[in-house]
Amino acid sequence: MGYAVEMLGITKRFGTVLANDQIELKIAAGTIHGVVGENGAGKSTLMSILYGFYQADEGEIRLAGKPVQIRSSTEAIAQGVGMVHQHFMLVEPLSALENILLGAEDGWLLAKARQKAEARLKTLMETHHLPVDLHKLVEAMPVGEQQRLEILKALFRRARILILDEPTGVLTPQEAAQLFTILRELRAQGVTVVLITHKLQEIMDVTDNVTVMRAGRVVAQRRTQDTSREELAELMIGRPVLLQVDKGSKAGADSEVRLAVKNLRVHDARGVERLKGLDFELRAGEILGIAGVSGNGQTELLAVLAGLLKPSAGELQLNTRGQQRRFDAKHWLPASELRAYGCGHVPEDRLGEGVIKNFSMQESAVLGFHQDAELGGWAWLSPKRIRERTLKLIEAFDVRPVLPSLRTADMSGGNQQKLVIAREMARRPEVLLVGQPTRGVDLGAIERIYRELINARDAGAAILLVSVELEEIFALTDRIMVMNCGAITGIVETAQSSAKEVGMLMTQEKAAA
Repeated sequence: MGYAVEMLGITKRFGTVLANDQIELKIAAGTIHGVVGENGAGKSTLMSILYGFYQADEGEIRLAGKPVQIRSSTEAIAQGVGMVHQHFMLVEPLSALENILLGAEDGWLLAKARQKAEARLKTLMETHHLPVDLHKLVEAMPVGEQQRLEILKALFRRARILILDEPTGVLTPQEAAQLFTILRELRAQGVTVVLITHKLQEIMDVTDNVTVMRAGRVVAQRRTQDTSREELAELMIGRPVLLQVDKGSKAGADSEVRLAVKNLRVHDARGVERLKGLDFELRAGEILGIAGVSGNGQTELLAVLAGLLKPSAGELQLNTRGQQRRFDAKHWLPASELRAYGCGHVPEDRLGEGVIKNFSMQESAVLGFHQDAELGGWAWLSPKRIRERTLKLIEAFDVRPVLPSLRTADMSGGNQQKLVIAREMARRPEVLLVGQPTRGVDLGAIERIYRELINARDAGAAILLVSVELEEIFALTDRIMVMNCGAITGIVETAQSSAKEVGMLMTQEKAAA
């Protein structure tokens, strides 16, 4: 069938940064083609060139064998290229139909355009098995339906080449499986799909071919059936990577309860209840994973337990440092006191809450611990002691570069994350709260972070882990607590559960107690 896309000699610079270096990418028509690589490998830049967000400094693009100029997304759409972004480009107060018509009104008579569009959309939905309620407001749609709407919007604009950027990041396993069924049907109908994802199992499950990028260059192209997750990971990193976690057996059911939560409730500024009477326990020597589609109360739960948000009601019991303490909603402890009681916190948003971008690495390395006597205490902080502690953290967690004076903003995301985790784990917390431990982190750093979390658990720490990556939840945890709409819909033993069971709990609604 020939090539739907050929990107030949593509080079793109941003100042002194060489983002794409003489890229050669050929995508066969009517196939699903995966593009993988670490953060900063250049894959998103390359796809942004294909979609007209950026223009290449050098090179040529051919579609169906013909050279084309794509200077904007409007021109890309006119050439039959559509893109579904990781963060959906939808106007939430408008209906699905209104979103589809935005920018494609086909004249001044909107009533006639709506009627014409609706008739064509019904045909597209039937042909491609993309059920969408065209008259529903986007803000009332579940995430899976919003994604189908984005795909439908691209097909309405006659896209024959469809780019999807990390499409399953906010989907349940069932929604992800449904999406892959849709992609296979699109392929069968002649649509060419380009899939950008960091989830190597998805590459193995749904693609025909895969291109691996590293440091702005293409390092390999493979037929998917001729490769493996392990080979792809090694090609991405440049060395063998351990993808499986050997976590051994968990602590027994009689191990000490380190943290107990009773009837925990949180209302936001508008009075909406975000946490609805949560009850659970966290034991020494276990990792309890919190699973759920992002936005179902996980962020609020972490913030409350870390002392960053006061609950509306509820009780917390801590059994740490050989003492038992109880707190209610009226006397909730701030973060500084919880740290003193042996609690550590790795926030979901490392840049917003974990470090200060304009601080040096060594200043971020002691953030929240500046009262420590060994650093000089309140009156006078010792730069020498701060540097010494930072160097110890750098060595223990392989943080790079070994340059304590480096501005935190100039570190890679993976090294920022390793620094935050190193800082929180250095005092051997008895309770560790971890939010999205590997968000935006490369495979090599993921491997190190997993190992350190398992080591802490084996040393007796009680770890509460929030992640939107279900594969990560299954790899690291001993038990899984599933949340939906601010409520707990189930708690299961990881070894005795499945992605299907957890996915069903993620979509199940439970009335507040």
